[in-house]
Amino acid sequence: MNNWHTEYTAEFHRRELNKEMEQIRLEELAMQGKPYRPGRFQRIMQALGAWLVAIGEDLQCRYQSPAVDCTRSSRRSYAS
Repeated sequence: MNNWHTEYTAEFHRRELNKEMEQIRLEELAMQGKPYRPGRFQRIMQALGAWLVAIGEDLQCRYQSPAVDCTRSSRRSYAS
């Protein structure tokens, strides 16, 4: 009645197969010789993520304890 070990082993093998398939896909992509060029959506999401990180660091410096290094904090409004 205890199938936990069998399920765990099956899940482990599934993850290993997925890793191997991803590695093969990346190797085939590298063999094509084409550089990776992200599409418009990927570029927008990357820029949005970088902007959110920058705003978060500025807000952290502004509102947390003085122990945080705030030498590059901006004084501008985030509403504009």
